[in-house]
Amino acid sequence: MSFDSIINLAYVISAILFVFGIKMLGSAETARRGNMISGVGMLIAVVVTLLNKGMSYDWIVSGLIVGTLVGGIAARVVKMTSMPELVALFNGFGGLASLLVAWAELEKVRGIGWQAYSIEMGTSSYFSSFVIYLAMLIGGITFTGSLYAYGKLSGRLSGQAKVFPGQKGINALMLIAVLVVGVLFAWNGDLGTANKLFLSGVVLALIFGVMGVMPIGGGDMPVVISLLNSFSGLAASAAGFVIANNVLIVAGCLVGASGLILTAIMCKAMNRSLGHVLFSGFGATSQSEGDGDDREPKSMSVQDAYYVLEAASSVVFIPGYGMAVAQAQHAVKELGELLEENGADVNFAIHPVAGRMPGHMNVLLAEADVSYDQLVEMDNINPVMPTVDVAVVIGANDVVNPAASQDESSPIYGMPIIEAHNAKTVFILKRGQGKGFSGLVNKLFVMDNSRMIYGDAKATISELVNELKG
Repeated sequence: MSFDSIINLAYVISAILFVFGIKMLGSAETARRGNMISGVGMLIAVVVTLLNKGMSYDWIVSGLIVGTLVGGIAARVVKMTSMPELVALFNGFGGLASLLVAWAELEKVRGIGWQAYSIEMGTSSYFSSFVIYLAMLIGGITFTGSLYAYGKLSGRLSGQAKVFPGQKGINALMLIAVLVVGVLFAWNGDLGTANKLFLSGVVLALIFGVMGVMPIGGGDMPVVISLLNSFSGLAASAAGFVIANNVLIVAGCLVGASGLILTAIMCKAMNRSLGHVLFSGFGATSQSEGDGDDREPKSMSVQDAYYVLEAASSVVFIPGYGMAVAQAQHAVKELGELLEENGADVNFAIHPVAGRMPGHMNVLLAEADVSYDQLVEMDNINPVMPTVDVAVVIGANDVVNPAASQDESSPIYGMPIIEAHNAKTVFILKRGQGKGFSGLVNKLFVMDNSRMIYGDAKATISELVNELKG
């Protein structure tokens, strides 16, 4: 078997591992194994590609060691509550890698000329210039867009949407400029002019990435994260065309397609179109829904809440970002186990966009070893919610806001929510009466069957655990 055949066989094996790995990521029970399988596929692809390019074993091993150390340290140091911003950084640096690959290929073209480069790559100069610019464009937008999303998720930037007069017009003009520069780059034979056009495209792409994410509110970050993840895959696929690497094309298409599917799922979960998420400026100003309701939220002490929970035969926990911030997932699991020992049926209701990234709550509860059988999706828990004795809302806000189904004037009207308000009793664990990340007042707080338990969620849950332990 020739060396080229071995390379292609290795790429086929890698692609198969990618497909199976992504498939297994669709289930919480197999996600960890799927991640490992995909990682093995990528390891094979990287090593084989570097060997094919003539890189020495020393460099390959050194790169693997450095990468393993960086990944291992990040896995140990970065908290689970910081996973959304870490994912944003992963997406961003994936886009940056594609941009640099495109830039490096352009430098190669400048060294040997378009004609020699086209002969070497076996493609036309128009196709090569097109994919080089495309990889740069998507990679640049992904890089700065992801960095801006990271700033919002980490609290370094305001999570509120940033809008200003004429913003949509400016963004449209920038998009047109990017496309015009790309057309001129692809059809320009002069390398000096092409280099200037490419650098202009880089600047426009980097600015457009920030401008694109700026008008998106923090409440829509799960959609943004999944969309940027898709962009990073598309950028990688374009980079694969640039360097004529089949496995990179396949891997990029898989990531891009799965990211787009996930984005569509997120939008459906909010009953909003992708265009509305990207261009509406939702959350740019604080909304006043619920301000006309003069009822005051009723609070309850931990001790009184204990008596209600002790008598409950069914309890549903509804986690949100507040649980992540308080790192209360382990305490919640312990409370759930004690309630089960007391004879209660315990479940965890998961909304698709709860938290700051897709699957955020699933990840946190899996870290606490909560049984997968107890994780119930929104569509399955809502029909039984009227039979639930106690619904415990932990830091969630918009995903349990009754205005989505009761107030036609609310911006989130029509958004599917977990119908916690239909439970017999609702406990809401929050530090205060603040609005959600989208800036909306939650009418659940003032409903007759709702009780606020103010304070740090982890401390509150821990007190309830101590009460149940006697």
